[in-house]
Amino acid sequence: MRSAQKTAKGVSLYSRYVNRPAGRVLAAGAYKARLSPNQVTLVSGAFSGAAIAALALARPSWPLAVAVYVGLVVGFAFDSADGQLARLLGAGSPAGEWLDHVVDCAKITAVHAAVLITFYRHFDLPGDTWLLLPLGFQLAAVMIFFGGLLTDKLKPKQKPAPGAPGPSPLRAVALLPVDYGVFCAVFLLLGSERAFRYGYLALFAVYALFLAAFLTKWFRELRTA
Repeated sequence: MRSAQKTAKGVSLYSRYVNRPAGRVLAAGAYKARLSPNQVTLVSGAFSGAAIAALALARPSWPLAVAVYVGLVVGFAFDSADGQLARLLGAGSPAGEWLDHVVDCAKITAVHAAVLITFYRHFDLPGDTWLLLPLGFQLAAVMIFFGGLLTDKLKPKQKPAPGAPGPSPLRAVALLPVDYGVFCAVFLLLGSERAFRYGYLALFAVYALFLAAFLTKWFRELRTA
């Protein structure tokens, strides 16, 4: 399974040292259970979907906070497992990659829609302006996801040069705030309306800054490609 890993370049510390190792264990279990990579993708979507549905429908509480966090994090780990299993089996396909990205897009879009529902149904907001926050966060998250995906598809593929430097530890730390696994942690604050609102707001501000930086970087890279 260690040989079925993607490169660590451009990956945050959480994904490198937490999510991918967890995904490796889940991929090994899926291999033993004779699951296909696509089935693992659907399991990922089921965990994420259950957590998002609970977020949208249930009244916020500390037990709900833990349940939503666990569901999202386990779903994220299975999201890593499907690709590792596909590489282990040599079973990667355009259809499998399509399914993986569709589930990811649905997850990213739906989780912020669920926050909007929670804000509207359960929170005593100081003003209606707060309802714009999940919409803005949704826009930033989707643009980062889609922009990065499209940039990767459009950039010419280059083989790593001999003696090229390894992944930057500083970059791995800097990317932590926009790692989905770190984002999931904000739901541990869901038992306190005030703590969750301001934690979610702080993360949105970070995402907005990263979005501006990423868009500038990606456009420059593609313009000179």
